[in-house]
Amino acid sequence: MKALKYLQTGLLTLIGSVSVFMGLSVIFDLFGIREMEGNYILFIVYTNLACGMIYLFAVYHNRKNIKVSNYSLAVALIILIVAFIDLLIYINNGGIYEPKTVNAMIFRMAFTLVMLFAGIVIAKKEKIKSSIS
Repeated sequence: MKALKYLQTGLLTLIGSVSVFMGLSVIFDLFGIREMEGNYILFIVYTNLACGMIYLFAVYHNRKNIKVSNYSLAVALIILIVAFIDLLIYINNGGIYEPKTVNAMIFRMAFTLVMLFAGIVIAKKEKIKSSIS
């Protein structure tokens, strides 16, 4: 079970750090990343930045209180679903977008869902382990 927790922590740290870096780089046009991103959608950039911060928050609480970590991942998933629905509305209204944005949002929602399920499994195992002790 420790391996799953370490894997979850590592993946959340990696994706969270990259999301925060990329989000801030696009918003503040650091390192010329804004130009490389093409037709980015600002509300999606802010959503990814917020979720990256939530992932890092979840990593911090992963060691202290797995329930708080799971709740924060659930909030991130809800934010991503709402943003994805908004993205689909934006696209249907003729908004300019990059196809990779849709794929990235689907990946991020799936990733967050998997991390949430991993957190639930970890929490159940920890609860069983603490009740035995």
